[in-house]
Amino acid sequence: MPRSKNGSVGRRGFLKGTAVGAAALAVPVGSPAQQAAPRNGSAQPNTVTVAADMGARPAPAQARLIENPGSDFMVDVLKSLGMEYLSANPGSTFEGLHESLINYGNNTMPEFLTACHEESAVAMAHGYAKIEGKPMIALMHGTIGMQHASMAIYNAYVDRVPIYMLAGNHADAVERAPGVQSLHSAQDIGLLVRDYVKWDDQPYSLGHFAESAVRAYNIAMTPPMAPVLIVANYELQDHANREKNLRIPKLSRTSPPQGDSGAVAEAARMLVAAERPLIVSERTARTPTGMKLMVQLAETLQAPVSSTERMDFPNRHPLAGTGGPGYAADVVLHLEVNDVSRSARDARARGAKTISITSLNLTHKSNIQEFGHYPEVDVNIGADAEATLPSLIEACKKLITSDRKRVIEERGAKIAEAHKHVRARDIELAAVGWDASPVSLARLCAELWGQIKTEDWSLVSPQGFISNWPRRLWNFDKHYQYIGQQGAGGMGYGAPAAVGAALANKKHGRLSVCIQTDGDLNYAPAVLWTAAHHQIPLLTIMHNNRGYHQEVMFVEQQASLRNRGADRAHIGTKLWNPNIDYAKLAQGYGQYAEGPITNPKDLTGAIARGIERVKKGEPALIDVVTQPR
Repeated sequence: MPRSKNGSVGRRGFLKGTAVGAAALAVPVGSPAQQAAPRNGSAQPNTVTVAADMGARPAPAQARLIENPGSDFMVDVLKSLGMEYLSANPGSTFEGLHESLINYGNNTMPEFLTACHEESAVAMAHGYAKIEGKPMIALMHGTIGMQHASMAIYNAYVDRVPIYMLAGNHADAVERAPGVQSLHSAQDIGLLVRDYVKWDDQPYSLGHFAESAVRAYNIAMTPPMAPVLIVANYELQDHANREKNLRIPKLSRTSPPQGDSGAVAEAARMLVAAERPLIVSERTARTPTGMKLMVQLAETLQAPVSSTERMDFPNRHPLAGTGGPGYAADVVLHLEVNDVSRSARDARARGAKTISITSLNLTHKSNIQEFGHYPEVDVNIGADAEATLPSLIEACKKLITSDRKRVIEERGAKIAEAHKHVRARDIELAAVGWDASPVSLARLCAELWGQIKTEDWSLVSPQGFISNWPRRLWNFDKHYQYIGQQGAGGMGYGAPAAVGAALANKKHGRLSVCIQTDGDLNYAPAVLWTAAHHQIPLLTIMHNNRGYHQEVMFVEQQASLRNRGADRAHIGTKLWNPNIDYAKLAQGYGQYAEGPITNPKDLTGAIARGIERVKKGEPALIDVVTQPR
């Protein structure tokens, strides 16, 4: 690995020059030298200034020089996995790895991105993976970093998204100092999040680190995908590497599991014989090929497809939807649906059959109940749905006779007609309150669509809190055009996930668009600075309804159920008095911003100016005061 080339003095030469003066820097507390110690970013740290900031820490040995630190080898291992980015809020438990990443590793593959909160670091990786289809690294500082990150980790776990996580830890009690180093360390730091990661390990040698690091990547990327965690003990990072014959294992990816041929054949017979089949997909299309296979299956069966979460199916395809009013499915195929219990129960009540194909059956834990209720289905196939689709499609085609094909085509024509009516109704509903102030969400989404529809765009924010207006008005037909919801419903996901997704879109030249809810942004607003600092082009349109409106509705509902007035439902739920100025907030973090916009006639110009900035390679935010939903 080449040494740093930033300047005429190399990293090792610099350290040799400064190590000699280490004893001179360790001056007594209260001495004139200590009182006059410079406290700016360019000053060399000494034991006094460090102790003043973070408490007791062992004084460096005189003339101590670490040649070939273990963290350099760790960087070699990470580079072998081909991950482009690493997001982190800096921390002392991984300072050795941090230094190796930016100097020995030359801050490339992975590039270090500065996050202002560990939750943002993980959520950025969450959004990135849903666009790029592979993990980026989230690096966390000890116990406090893990606890900060825990909500974002849980979101990704429930969302079945691969995130490659590293955590620093002072494992050796003999070496770690009292105070912060002990407060931020644990005997088993992975225990803090073990219930909602797919796999974790705490290696105690560099050879062990190499093996576990490669294994972790493979586990994260094997369906069902999920976050993994490797603990990078401080001692491994900091001590000189004296291990002999170290090697980095070759990454060998596990093929995703496919459905049993007999079970697939049975499912095909049920689907081909059905009069009103329905396909429900939640997280099927892991790749662009997955989306093509979904279209192929739907067209083979002429069955409607209800895509409830990811970009699994084009929304303007004639078969998109649930078949229209009165379409009561007699066979329902669930693909990677987390909880099918209600659908299965409803199907049994009307004499219908249910089929489930999901990799979620292959991994369950005891504590977290994200797996939902036990599915009483008729055919239960434990396999990756996307990997199983080719054999299911082929099995269906073999069973379709000429008479059956005629019936199937007639059904498809009726579903297509119903699809047209649903779309026409949505367009009609969008006109309601068109000129209202605050701005209606339908108007906001329509104005935005008018300016991005000819671009190579990607919606990198959830739609649940905006009444799904983009899905109802826009044309989604590419796998990267929507990344879905947050997984576990945890707030604080939206803004950092959008930044991570925009980072993945950046090299493809796509226009990343985020319709950002105000309550969610306030969990982690500093990610706006991360986007500005790293020049991540992202257009953020604020859905600023000045409150946690879903909670407003819940409180109003409770008041009604208890026969009480709802006039106090704003207490504890609204974000007003004072109103938050998100344009000024974004400007303070270094972004171009406009607003707050209350007149819908001002949207066109503001959006156009925002897009212009994003096309120049920078983030921009437009604050729009909106209707509640």
